[in-house]
Amino acid sequence: MTIDSRQVAAGMLQAVPFARTLGIEFVEVAPEADGGVRAVVRLPDSPATHNHVGGPHAGAMFTLGETASGAVVLAAFGHLLDRATPLAVRAEIAYRKLALGPVLATARLGRPAADVVAELDAGQRPEFPVTVEIATEAGKPTSEMTVIWTLRPN
Repeated sequence: MTIDSRQVAAGMLQAVPFARTLGIEFVEVAPEADGGVRAVVRLPDSPATHNHVGGPHAGAMFTLGETASGAVVLAAFGHLLDRATPLAVRAEIAYRKLALGPVLATARLGRPAADVVAELDAGQRPEFPVTVEIATEAGKPTSEMTVIWTLRPN
């Protein structure tokens, strides 16, 4: 699988204006050895996104994780946009530790892309997880998130 990370970043920022509002940056979108996809996005440290204890607001952290998961979905299934629309179905986030400074969200496809496409080809509406780890730039994990996506046939 070949991924144009600049095209994925541009597509995400066009489709999700709120990601632009928060200043989310795309660090990497790349294939993984097992046929999966990984995306890393960054939320810069800004007083405009801080909460009452000086870290990123929970809503900004959620948006960061959801944006990373969307980048994975676009990278893995963007070639199917003419016949299916990706939609987030539900999401769960656990805030484990206070995050201070810039944070990174690393998202990974939770099922083989080929299995998801096979379900779509069989006339089903597949659901699949994208797992996200949110950590400080120093690598200290602060939150975990799972976003369940579907490909709704057009």
